[in-house]
Amino acid sequence: MVVDELEQAQQLLTPLVGNNAGTIFAAALLLAGVSSTITSGIAGGCIFAGFFNEPYHYKDYHSKSGILLSFIPALGIIFLIGDPFKGLILSQMFLSIQLPITVFTQVYLTSSKKVMGKFANKRRTVVLLSVLGGIVTVLNIALLISLFK
Repeated sequence: MVVDELEQAQQLLTPLVGNNAGTIFAAALLLAGVSSTITSGIAGGCIFAGFFNEPYHYKDYHSKSGILLSFIPALGIIFLIGDPFKGLILSQMFLSIQLPITVFTQVYLTSSKKVMGKFANKRRTVVLLSVLGGIVTVLNIALLISLFK
C-alpha cells in the first residue's frame, strides 16, 4: 500500500497494533519529533560553540546561537506548510541535507588536536568516519534526487 497521507499510515498500522493505531502512530511521531528537535538543537549548539573553541553550554551565547540556527528551518516548515504529511516529507528532506554537514563538522572537530587535545581521533578513525560520512552523503543525495523525479 502506498502511503500518500497520514491517515493511510494509520490504516496500514491497524491490522498490526489494533484500533489504537492512530494514537500509537501520533505518539510515535510526536516523540520522534521531540527527540530529533532536542538532538538537532544540541548538535547545532555544540558545533557552533566549537567554531569559537568553546565547550557547549546552554547559557553560552554561541551555543544558544547554534541552537537557534538549527531551529529556524523547523519553524519555517511548521508555520509555512499547511499539509502535515507534506511538512513531514519536507522536514526529512531538510534533515537529509543537514546531516552530512553535521557529520563532517563533527569529524573535523573531533579530529582536531586544537579542539580535542590528546583525545583527538586517530588517522584510521578519521578515514573510517569520512568513508561513513561519504556513504551517508551519497545516500542522502540519492534520496533528494528521488524526491524530485
